[in-house]
Amino acid sequence: MKHLLLIRHGKSEWGNAHLQDFDRPLNHLGHRDAPEMATRVLQKGLVPQLMVSSPALRAITTAHHFEEVWHRSAHLITQNEAIYEADIPALLQVVNDFDNLYQSAVMFGHNPGFTDFANYLSNANIHNIPTCGVVLLEFPASDWQEIGNGTGTLIDFDYPKSPDED
Repeated sequence: MKHLLLIRHGKSEWGNAHLQDFDRPLNHLGHRDAPEMATRVLQKGLVPQLMVSSPALRAITTAHHFEEVWHRSAHLITQNEAIYEADIPALLQVVNDFDNLYQSAVMFGHNPGFTDFANYLSNANIHNIPTCGVVLLEFPASDWQEIGNGTGTLIDFDYPKSPDED
């Protein structure tokens, strides 16, 4: 059994028109929501073994908030450029290349790719993964290369303004 968490980066800052998209930082809501969502994942016992992030500033900063709450070392986060502005085939290649040593993994990245990817993998019909949204997918597989279209099941979908949270 394999488990994959897809976490969209926290809300980012749009105030500086001189910054490249890649270099946009988190805004105050992003810095607030990421630790909160990391705590929810921790409380549900869903902390993964492998952490992989887009190197874009807002994604890697979100990943650092999560690793801090999860008491993991920052050097355990692998940055993968293929996640930035990725489509379904690119994201699938990243997942299929995970080491089978790991039963669970998390990817920190971006929309629209992550929403499309979650739906592709699980036929979940998620309209939009909001900023700092967390999707947990489960796969009846022993090899990451077995993961593909419709092979997963949506186990959890949570986000900062989720109606289930008070």
